[in-house]
Amino acid sequence: MNHPVEARLRPLLFTGGGHRQTLLGYFLPGGQRRYSARRHVVELPDGDVLVLHDDCPSDWGPGCPFAMLMHGLAGCHGSNYMVRIAGQLVDRGVRVFRLDHRGSGAAAERAKFPYHAGRSDDVRFAFDKASRLCPGSLGGLAGFSLSGNMLLKMLGEDGLGGRRPAYLACAVAVNPPIDLELCSQAMRNGFNRLYDRHFTKLLLPHVEQRLRTFPDAPRPIGDWPPSTLRQFDDQYTAPASGFDGVEHYYSESSAAQFIPDIDVPTLIVTADDDPLIPVESFRELPAVPAVQVEITSHGGHLGYLGRPPDPAFRRWIDWRVVTWFAKHLRF
Repeated sequence: MNHPVEARLRPLLFTGGGHRQTLLGYFLPGGQRRYSARRHVVELPDGDVLVLHDDCPSDWGPGCPFAMLMHGLAGCHGSNYMVRIAGQLVDRGVRVFRLDHRGSGAAAERAKFPYHAGRSDDVRFAFDKASRLCPGSLGGLAGFSLSGNMLLKMLGEDGLGGRRPAYLACAVAVNPPIDLELCSQAMRNGFNRLYDRHFTKLLLPHVEQRLRTFPDAPRPIGDWPPSTLRQFDDQYTAPASGFDGVEHYYSESSAAQFIPDIDVPTLIVTADDDPLIPVESFRELPAVPAVQVEITSHGGHLGYLGRPPDPAFRRWIDWRVVTWFAKHLRF
């Protein structure tokens, strides 16, 4: 990567603007399919578990490609973008594993600790499990929003430590919050306060359920419940995960500092009008040969409501993720 490049996306009629792209992208139905995946449990060293949802094409065999997709904050394997992109990949002969993070989806009552932006080890354990189920095959990783940060952090750590798995061929991060402090500041501005309250309300039941299931689980501190994500992270995520407060959590977990060490072909896609992830954090990244950053003028946060070059796709971002995988996994 020398400089971020402008990716071409023409928004559909009446979908211009970051908030409109974000909200319509979230609420519009997206190619739902009948659930037919096989579940695999990923056991973690601290006793928590993750769950992989394995969608395997009928003609898939040893040596054929596989991919693992990871959801964003308060999402799960059933999130629209996860289902859509998994379906497109399966239709092209790729075996797909959709990951449920700690406390999410099928792992909802099986985790004492929360997942967060810095849990790169969880990504390693899950991808290692998927690769052992696909011996002799090359795989790709895709992380959306918060998972994109987790993914980039892992790739940088592995690049610096010379630990890149031989079976990992490529990666994609979509709208990753690579500077968590900057994103936290953006969430406190104007209309974004509605997103802030929305995500906070979605996360609170996860904590309550965790405390009911695991009486010895880490408990929130301070004046509970919080009204913002920053308060949530300061009172719960950070102390429950071993950080000394929210500033420590954000500084240690932000992926921007790890990106220069990535040595896996990696695509980062974001939008200039993403209301949640300030685009300047991407424009300031240094040159990294293995990393390609694409910035669309429109797209919002995980919306990308634009007509893709291939009419087989309903969303531009689905087309972009699948074509990146196709290039590196050779399908």
